Amino acid sequence: MLLTRRQTLFATALPACLSARADDGAPSAGWVHGWAAYDEPTKYGSDFSHFGYVNPDAPKGGTLVLHNPDRRSSFDKFNPFTIRGNAPAGVSMFMLETLATGSSDEPASVYGLLAEALQVAPDRSSVAFRLHPKARFINGDPVLAADVKHSFEMLVSKYAAPGYRIVFAGVERVVVIDERTVRFDLKDRSVDTVTSVCGLPVFSRKWGGGKRFDEIVGEYPIVTGPYEIALAESGRRIEFKRRADYWAANLPVRRGFYNFDRIVYRYYQDGAVALEAFKAGEFDLIQEYSARRWARQHAGPKWRDRRIRKEVFPSGLGQGLQSYLINLRRDIFKDRRVRQALDLAYDFEQLNRYQQYKRAYSLFSNSPFAAEGLPGAGELKLLEPFRMQLPPEVFGPAYRPPRTDTGPNALRENLRRARDLLAEAGWKVDSEGTLRNAKGEPFTFEYLSPEEGAGRSLAPWQHNLEKLGITCRIRQVDFALYRKRLEVYDFDMITIRSGDFTLPSPLDFLDTFGSKSADEPGAGNLRGVKSPAVDAILAAMNRAQTMDALRDACRALDRIVMHEHWQVPDLYGANFRVSYWDRFERPAALPLYYGIDSESSGLPWPITTWWLKASERNAERRRG
Repeated sequence: MLLTRRQTLFATALPACLSARADDGAPSAGWVHGWAAYDEPTKYGSDFSHFGYVNPDAPKGGTLVLHNPDRRSSFDKFNPFTIRGNAPAGVSMFMLETLATGSSDEPASVYGLLAEALQVAPDRSSVAFRLHPKARFINGDPVLAADVKHSFEMLVSKYAAPGYRIVFAGVERVVVIDERTVRFDLKDRSVDTVTSVCGLPVFSRKWGGGKRFDEIVGEYPIVTGPYEIALAESGRRIEFKRRADYWAANLPVRRGFYNFDRIVYRYYQDGAVALEAFKAGEFDLIQEYSARRWARQHAGPKWRDRRIRKEVFPSGLGQGLQSYLINLRRDIFKDRRVRQALDLAYDFEQLNRYQQYKRAYSLFSNSPFAAEGLPGAGELKLLEPFRMQLPPEVFGPAYRPPRTDTGPNALRENLRRARDLLAEAGWKVDSEGTLRNAKGEPFTFEYLSPEEGAGRSLAPWQHNLEKLGITCRIRQVDFALYRKRLEVYDFDMITIRSGDFTLPSPLDFLDTFGSKSADEPGAGNLRGVKSPAVDAILAAMNRAQTMDALRDACRALDRIVMHEHWQVPDLYGANFRVSYWDRFERPAALPLYYGIDSESSGLPWPITTWWLKASERNAERRRG
């Protein structure tokens, strides 16, 4: 998982008590255990014993079995930082640790992990870390400042995924002060740059035995986390074993976490097969993304007699945008009117017949960072210099997607408006009902997906597009080919969901929308956006010193992205639908910001804080 997908873990800034480095280059006084963004106080003081959403006395033991939580249907390497191949689920979550870690019951705080203390200069010219004397790699070696510097240098090298270079672009240099003290000098003195440094994953200089970083493939990572790889089978199954010698087990930021002795991932080719395997008891927990399956297939005798529990858990996270993402590099999509016509043809209300979702309306749905009403003064200050480059709608009411449930003819009116926009853009329907441009070329595009059955959810939209003379073809490919085509931007349209968040990360959006990443293979600007206005607003996000300034920049960005129609927004659900076998107990308090079965939404709450019932642990012991 790239740091550009870290969403909820490291949204931080500087308290007034932190001081600058001394003239001799060594950090001066002012070391702290944690700090919070935009002048917000940290919830937990220096004497805290554990986070409030865990059970510090949770019993340890037993096995948790999971399925692949994302589109990876196999794995062929153990290095999660490089482009080629697929690393297994769990490596980043259970094995890698960072200099600092976030709290899941406050939106903007960070606390030391590998670093027992941290220090940021008042002008954000540097951030220093004092490493914990007990921090140890899996091979028993102490974690030293040289390892931190090595990890940074590998991640910003040309052999790592390019997203890391974007994340750490604001770092000027890394200085080893002494064996356990390391300082990052910053050229970009922003909250997000400091945040990114706190989130640096650290691995040993010995990992790979001196190989070039992208040649480290089959070697297990030499890292510091609570689990190690016990078994890996042919890219189809991986088993993690909790380390008896885990160095941080009693730290406040780790107490009550990681309660299973073993965590096993079994890989399945598609969601339908995985659900049947879950029903058969092959694994313990499944998060359901399909409203249809949730309503129809999460049911039966095992649910009725409560051997399987079915719950909907609320989410306090801002919802990342799920959308049909348009590749602006394709000529047919360069005209904004064409992209708007595609939006008008989308019938979300028919798709949402189970009433399980809400229509996505923003980059920041379900949060105060979404644009509302007319632009405020702070937004206008950012937008006005680019008025002549932007659609007039950017300066009007915030984008809201078209609806088809406002009357019996709502869909027809949307399609008529779409037809008119296409005609204005030079597309005409011929005598055979095919939409063609002035060169006579038909309007045909391909929707690329690794998902089984993608055509079912797309069918109503395909039908509406056909009424306009547009042909949308669906191509299903395996995940490896899908990922490769995305790396080189060889697609017309795909579905992408950006991560949920507590506070938006400017560096995440720089990777997603920044002009510099539009032509770099493997970067995050899949749309191919090159906009001076967007670049300027991303810079404003990055230099924001207050929550108000961050909010204004996010809302200005939101107005541009949504009114430019660089995507057709799909849906979101501010909750998690979960079925699980009745084997578990869990803490009394629910965190505010969490995920279920992967790192993509922050703390995976069941995996990291639940524990097995005593009867289940005893049964496992009897089975040997």
